[in-house]
Amino acid sequence: MNTIVKLYSIKEGEINRFLSLFYNDKFNIEKDLQWNINFSNPIEIADIIGNYIDNNDKFEFNMWICLDEGFLINVTDNNADNIIRYLYERFPY
Repeated sequence: MNTIVKLYSIKEGEINRFLSLFYNDKFNIEKDLQWNINFSNPIEIADIIGNYIDNNDKFEFNMWICLDEGFLINVTDNNADNIIRYLYERFPY
């Protein structure tokens, strides 16, 4: 199963701004209020989680991750470090 990152916003353009900053590329999802991406290697989501936490005061959206089918985790300032540590413990490759 792939690891999924889900972004949700109530403000148009927020997800687009964040992704354009993160990927250093222009995105064309101005009106989208949600966005999903699948990662085959769960460790790859550590970068987007770290970037989200470093910049979450500049954007208005929420991040959720799915490591196991049917189980979503809301990424917050309080749990981001623990999630990243857990990723490296559970998937040490």
